[in-house]
Amino acid sequence: MLTAVLSLTGALVYGAADFLGGLAARRLGAVLATAVSAASGLVLLAIALPVTGGAWSAEAATSGALSGLVGAVAISLLYASLAIGPMSILSPLTALVSAITPMIWGTVVGGERFGPMAAWALGLALLAVVLVGFVPERGAVRPSARGLAFATGSGLAIGAFYILISQTPDDSGVVPLIFSRIVNTVLMFGVFGLLVLVARRASPAPALEAVRETTPRTDAAALAAASPADPVANAAPGSASDARSDARTPAREGLAAGFAIAIGCGLLDALANVLILLGIRAGDLAVAAVLAAMYPAGTILLAAAVLRERIAPVQWVGLVLALAAAGMLALA
Repeated sequence: MLTAVLSLTGALVYGAADFLGGLAARRLGAVLATAVSAASGLVLLAIALPVTGGAWSAEAATSGALSGLVGAVAISLLYASLAIGPMSILSPLTALVSAITPMIWGTVVGGERFGPMAAWALGLALLAVVLVGFVPERGAVRPSARGLAFATGSGLAIGAFYILISQTPDDSGVVPLIFSRIVNTVLMFGVFGLLVLVARRASPAPALEAVRETTPRTDAAALAAASPADPVANAAPGSASDARSDARTPAREGLAAGFAIAIGCGLLDALANVLILLGIRAGDLAVAAVLAAMYPAGTILLAAAVLRERIAPVQWVGLVLALAAAGMLALA
């Protein structure tokens, strides 16, 4: 029962983190938003370490570092697959593969066995994973082989992340997650720095543009092009610098908000990692991984509440099935 509660709660928190991550990526770009969230999660885990405790060991460090590496690969492949589309097929495919991979590992390698109710619940949960992550699209096209490969690879990498943290010693506490975050943070900031260097060679002002690649254009140039009556274009010569400064203010505020949201995303993501890790240690890897794959539920619920996005009927069915599966696993 404890595994089901911790894992499903972790999935919902994961979904909330993804929701914030999406908002942050609109302002900072996906790479920088991911790097900032990884760093903030690392800070939270480091603060929590004296309270939670944990034994430092080579096994905990190695498994944690490897999980951070495959986690970075998973994020990269996920973004690449969703960019290719269609999301309505590739997103649930990623979630499904991320659930099946550790479930097979747990049953074949780990020797986990389940009674009839638990077996039915796992099957129901896998169906719920597909339905919750399904986003109906009008005129959706058949996915390409490349998109399918990226989505499958992302799911395998997410599943490998769960497998790796399940191999960590029980007395290591959050130590493996700290090593995972260190590797993830270094990799993502390294990628961001590389992108900035590449952009610097191609553009005279790359750094700011690299950060603003997905930010709405609210800089002085965009405002000046908006209309002939724009205050920057028509300001007196003596007040031109002030007008440009005022025009840049919304962009600065957007960046500040993006960093704040990315930090919040990292805190929630770290919390979700802890919950999933505790869920795995409390019971079976297969159960924890399948329920953790329900993470789209948290995202769509927050999107409906905050952004007033519509939840499709098929997703409501998936949410109901997810709760039913979790209840069955808790009783099994």
